[in-house]
Formats: sequence, C-alpha cells, structure tokens
Amino acid sequence: MIHITIDNRPLELRDDERLNCIEAARRVGIEIPHYCWHPGLSVVASCRMCLIEYGMTNQATGQVEMMPKLVPACQTPAVDGSVVVTNSVKVARARAMVEEGLLLDHPIDCPICDKAGECLLQDYHFQYGQDERRADVRPFTSRRRDIGDVTLFVDRCILCSRCVRFVREVSGTSELYVSGRGAHEEIDVVEGFPLANNLSGNVVDLCPVGALGDKDFLYKQRVWYLKRHAAVCTGCSAGCSIWIEENHDRIYRLKPRENLAVNRWWICNEGRYGYPHVHNPERLLLPRRREGDTVTTPDWTKLPRELGERLRGAGRMAAVLSPFLTVEEAFLLCQYARSIDPEAVLVLGPVPVVGEDEVFPGGFTIRAEKCPNRRGVEEVLLASSGGLRTLESLLDELDRLPFGAIWVAGGYRQPWIDEPTAQRLARADVLVVQDLFPSPLSELATYALPSAAFAEREGSYVNYADQLQTAARGVRPPAGVRTEGSLLWELLSRERMYRASSVLEDVARAIGYFAPAAKGVGPTGIDLRANLLA
Repeated sequence: MIHITIDNRPLELRDDERLNCIEAARRVGIEIPHYCWHPGLSVVASCRMCLIEYGMTNQATGQVEMMPKLVPACQTPAVDGSVVVTNSVKVARARAMVEEGLLLDHPIDCPICDKAGECLLQDYHFQYGQDERRADVRPFTSRRRDIGDVTLFVDRCILCSRCVRFVREVSGTSELYVSGRGAHEEIDVVEGFPLANNLSGNVVDLCPVGALGDKDFLYKQRVWYLKRHAAVCTGCSAGCSIWIEENHDRIYRLKPRENLAVNRWWICNEGRYGYPHVHNPERLLLPRRREGDTVTTPDWTKLPRELGERLRGAGRMAAVLSPFLTVEEAFLLCQYARSIDPEAVLVLGPVPVVGEDEVFPGGFTIRAEKCPNRRGVEEVLLASSGGLRTLESLLDELDRLPFGAIWVAGGYRQPWIDEPTAQRLARADVLVVQDLFPSPLSELATYALPSAAFAEREGSYVNYADQLQTAARGVRPPAGVRTEGSLLWELLSRERMYRASSVLEDVARAIGYFAPAAKGVGPTGIDLRANLLA
C-alpha cells in the first residue's frame, strides 16, 4: 500500500494507483484549485494555481523533509511517504498572487460573459484571491474572433492551453495553437484550418473562463437559471453520459457527464447539438383516431380502455419494438402484446446506420449505429419470444397471413419508413403507431399516438458495449403527449404511478441478462458483459 499524508489526513492507495496530488487530495475531500490541469489531457503545469508544499518522510529517521519551494500539485506524483500541505500561509499567498496576476489583464466583463456563474476565475477569486484589487480597473475590451465552430473572446483567455492540448491529443485535428510570445501570446487557429471537427464543442467545456463561447448557447440563458439532470445521449449506440440543462422545460444545452466506462469526459457535436427536435413544432402532440377518411382526436382519459377493447377484439397481434425505446418500455410492450395475444409476434424495428464508426486518436468513437438501445431491446425480445426477428420478417409474414392488430413503436428523429412499407403494415385491422413525427405510417394508422422524446422520459439504455445506464427525465412532455412507459403501465392495469426503476427491478428478475440491475444502477451504469458471458 501507498501511505500519504495530506493536511495531516492519512490516505492509503493501492500500489497500482498512479495519482497526482490533486487527485489524491480529492480522496480526502480537499479540492486543490487549478486551471490548466485536466485528467483527460497531458500535464503542462503552466497556470501555477495548484502550488502546494510538498515533502517526503525519511524512512530511516521518520522525519519529514519538505522541499524549499512550492511545487505544482498537478505535476507531483502521490508516492509512498508523501506529505502534502495545501492550507498554509505560504500556499495561500501563492494562490492570491496567481489570481491577481491573471486579473491584471483579464477584462472584468462578467455581466455580459456567458461563463459568469460557472467561471473558475470568479470562484477562485472569492475563495483564494486578494481582499482588494491593487491595480487600476481599466476599460475592458472584448476582442471577438470567429475561429470556426466556436467564438473566441481573445482578451478573456488565461492561456491554460487546455483547448490546444485537446485538439492535439483527443480529436487529433490540431487546429488551435498559441501564437506570439510572452505578453503577446494568444490562442488562434492555423490559417485556412478553422476549428471544425466533430468534437469541437468540448473545448468550450474545457475552457475554465469565458474565452471560448458556444455559438449555439451564446447569450441565450444565464447559467444560474438552468437546472441540470443526468441523462444518456440517444444519438448513437455509444450512449454517452450527459447532463440536460433546462429552464422552464426548455433545453438550452447538453454537456458531457464524466463516465470513464463510456465517454470519459467528452461528447461529440452530433450529440451535443442534437436536442432541437425535442422542441420541433412539427412533432405529433395529440393522439389521432382514423376511421376511414374521418380523423378525430380521442380523449386521453378514455383512450387506454378503447385501445384495449379494440386490440382484444382484433385477433392475431404483432408488435414492432423501436431501438429508441428504453429497456423498461420494451419490456412492458412485450408483456402487453402477449397479454392480448399469447402468440403475438415480437420484432425489432429498423436500426438506423449512417456511414462507419468515426474513431479519434484519443480513443473517442462516434458510432455509425444511430440508436441508443438496440442491445437492450434485443435482449428483451430474446427473453420474451425466444428468438430475434426483424421488421422484414414480419412484412414477409404479412404477405402470407393477415394480422388483426399491429403495434409499432417509433420514436425516430429522422424519416425511417417509406410509403410501400407503411402500406404493407396498414393491412392490419387495427394499426397503432407511436412516433415523434408524422410519417407515411402514422398517416395510415388507426391510432397515431405522440411519442415522448429522449429528454422527456426516464428509463434505461444498453449501449453497444453492454453498458446499462439509467436516465432521468429532463423536461416534461408537451401537453397531449404521454410517455410510452406510462401508457403501457396503464394498459397493463398496473397500480400506482409508473416508475421506471420499479419496472427495471421486474426486468432484472425476469431476464438473466439484466440481473445485475436488481441491486440498483449507479451514476456510471453497470457493465453487463460479464453477466452475458456467464
């Protein structure tokens, strides 16, 4: 074991752990301030905000021998016998001097800066800075430069170089560099090569101050009005952990949520900027009933009973499960279809695939499979029907044998079904379609039900690597929209309110693949691969 002392607090680490002093201090609840260091990037130790007193215990005498000068915690490994002091007068003075030096040239334009409220320069000034400003407050300038996907506010930059290291080490595109020398250093882009890679939005998250602005979020909302919810990106099968940040049920931005087992600290631009469909006015917002050429809007309070009666009287049934459904919704839909028809045909809906996987030098991968839960839905189908069938097999069977009822779960962001396929499915006497947007199939449906978007539902997803994660609801669905889970819960005559967590417990008991979820799912999820192999 490795034995360390941090501010007189003992800490034990495993021999194979390789932590620096910032990471070690966090283990005992101490946060060492820093600007340039990030766990996903190389160490440069340039900001000097993390200076600490450091020494080693002499194994022979037991005496602590401290180094004469302060050292950067980000660059100093926590090795056996280390003694770290983070709260001395010497350290406090060093932090105050660093803060004062940064603020000498930093424009005090917090009232118009998007970073205000979550800016490390603000937070550290109040925690560690001088009591009074000893320099004159100069009129600020705000040189704004378009460098591609993001906006650079040149005067706000503190030269931490996080963004430069990111495009070199993670995205591998190297558009950013530090130009000039000394007091004239600035972040800039290589001429003719603007910042325009599929991971570029991460540099905004990395920037500890307001130097890099997200064009999509710029001047739209103050951060202290935003409420944050843990969720899962449904843009591809990677299933990145994200934060949904909203105000009054309107999403303003998505940000990566640290998960070393899935996406580490990053998300791609496709996921980051893939939320506008949630507020698209073209969404289906009310249930519709079609009888011949007559289209009416049924009452949600009476519709579940009406649906149950129509489906029970229709005869042979099939259900198409979308890979955009949560595990819980897929499980409930299979249960409901089998309660109507014990021999109901259960199939997997179309799995959208666009191009090939995009792999970046830092290891981050944007998956070509553009759905979040194919693996989870497949396992539910395998357990429910003993096999895995696709929509094509259902269409072939429709050509030979009639179906009285077909339930199609959609939830696709993009057009996903063509007119000929819709016509073939519409041969059923009762066709129920749940979808986000109108489609050739919803136009022919007996019942077209509005689907909830990813941010409007709670539930679990299993990514391409069998990592199960749960997502909380970020915003409420628009008036007239019911989540798939709550509707199926009522159709099954279950008591109380629908809760995805209680359904997941049922799934874990019923399907061995999901058994590890019976004890609950943590913020980083559960790796189901070991259980699958077992």
